[in-house]
Amino acid sequence: MKASFKTGLSFGLTSGVITTLGLMVGLHSGTHSRTVVIGGILTIAIADAMSDALGMHVAEESKNNGVVSEIWESTITTFVAKFLIALTFVVPVLLLPLDVAMAVSVGWGLMLLGVLSYLLARAQQIPAWKVIVEHVVIGISVIAITHYVGGWIDSALG
Repeated sequence: MKASFKTGLSFGLTSGVITTLGLMVGLHSGTHSRTVVIGGILTIAIADAMSDALGMHVAEESKNNGVVSEIWESTITTFVAKFLIALTFVVPVLLLPLDVAMAVSVGWGLMLLGVLSYLLARAQQIPAWKVIVEHVVIGISVIAITHYVGGWIDSALG
């Protein structure tokens, strides 16, 4: 796989999982509203995917050594990966009771992070468990923090 696609895919997938789960968990703990959670997911899928893609584009341009077509490949791949990954989290929210959908979404997101981490570790020829643990712990940390922030906002302002 070309480096430009690998960069966009790995960034988009990671950001799609972490950002979407963080927002979903925070919104759920603060509102317990299916409509609000779906609205948040769709907002992330569009606005944050575009923001991340532009951030990737500017970061690649700032290196001053990239081929323009490769910069655009990373940009577009970042957007598509983030957009599609974020949208996958809508499915359980639409089909399952909200509390169950949240648990399924957390499992789905952590599995995606684990698989990506495993593939990255294999490509770098380093122990996979270290990379998997590092990335999954960060994901769990985001989930825990946003859960408590959402609950705090609900109790303070609700």
